[in-house]
Amino acid sequence: MSSSGIDTKTDIGPSLREAILVWLKIGLLSFGGPAGQIGLMHQELVDRRGWISEGRFLHALNYCMLLPGPEAQQLAIYVGWLLHRARGGIIAGALFVIPGALLIWAVSVVYVLWGNLPVVAAVFYGLKPAVMAIVAFAVYRIGRKILKTPFLWVIAASAFVGIFFLNLPFPLIILSAGLIGWIGGRFFPGQCLASSGDGVSPAPEPPSPDIPRPTHAKTMRTVALGLAAWSFPVLLAGLWLGTDHTVFREGLFFSKAAVVTFGGAYAVLPYVAQQAVDTYQWLAPGEMLDGLGLAETTPGPLILVLQFVGFVGAWGQPGEIDPMLAATLGAFITSWVTFVPGFLFIFAGAPYVERLHGRQFLNSALSGITAAVVGVILNLALWFGVSVLFPVPGQLEWIATGLFAAALLAIARYQLNVIILIPLAGLAGVLLHLGA
Repeated sequence: MSSSGIDTKTDIGPSLREAILVWLKIGLLSFGGPAGQIGLMHQELVDRRGWISEGRFLHALNYCMLLPGPEAQQLAIYVGWLLHRARGGIIAGALFVIPGALLIWAVSVVYVLWGNLPVVAAVFYGLKPAVMAIVAFAVYRIGRKILKTPFLWVIAASAFVGIFFLNLPFPLIILSAGLIGWIGGRFFPGQCLASSGDGVSPAPEPPSPDIPRPTHAKTMRTVALGLAAWSFPVLLAGLWLGTDHTVFREGLFFSKAAVVTFGGAYAVLPYVAQQAVDTYQWLAPGEMLDGLGLAETTPGPLILVLQFVGFVGAWGQPGEIDPMLAATLGAFITSWVTFVPGFLFIFAGAPYVERLHGRQFLNSALSGITAAVVGVILNLALWFGVSVLFPVPGQLEWIATGLFAAALLAIARYQLNVIILIPLAGLAGVLLHLGA
């Protein structure tokens, strides 16, 4: 073990080189927000390669859904940690974010320098229905594997109704689902366990003997190291640029946002938009929507829209330094304080969560949470679908609907790889634009 308190022992499984290549592939193809990203990881890590079991994947997913921040990235960190401990978690979490972060930075540069170029708008017009198809199929795949009993279907449907129609807080939905799952597990144990792909509830798995037993001393060292890494760029920006500079203020604001973003990007966007637009005046309302569109159609967590906010905000208020330098620093510090906390949450909490793996009462509660997650992800998919197919309320966009149907058929019927689908969709958007 390293002196930092984070175990770096390599687990039995794929080599680190194999894992790096797969995590890079996932990072490059992680379109479609949380639904698409979780579905892609499940396909690559559980179905295709069998690096971890269905039960361990769901166990990790349940824990990540309880945390603030981007749950898909945290799931990647958790699985990377299971496979190769701290270095595996760092590599998985970093590769999950870096490709999308670099792309968001590049398109942000284009955005502030040249505005909304027609050809760029045309590419996004083709990409959005394809991303919607990826999300829709991911919801189907995840739901098919998890919702194998009427009890779990009821929980999923209730979660969807609660968040879509009643606008209930995400933490309340998740905690309620866990409580219902725990109660149901006591009275209807056969109805309360999420199933594997063959329809059979997976038998409780004991904790892996390779998982290090957590201690308070290790945990405190991990927390101290994580907090230091989290805060260092913010403190450095304050010392260099001053505490009134936009970059420092963005670091503070998005550090706060990182610990209240339960429910993923869609849950936090109204709060961020209100603060960034109205309070800090970092960008205009239309620019916030443009940033969401960019994040929707690039790989990586949807919460990368915050990096766009940090870039545009510092570009418009650069202080005494070059605007492009200020914007780049704003993008960096925003992404840093958004994603680094996930490493802290996983490295500090995962050893304890893994020791509880196989406890029947916990499995029932977490199965309830897993079912609720399906309903929540369906809500996200519909939210995205409405914005794509009905850009004007009450008016169906027929061309986008046709592109969505074609992309969904290509994925579901012909199993077209995402790496081929995305460029084809962008090309279709350009051709439609030229023919208009």
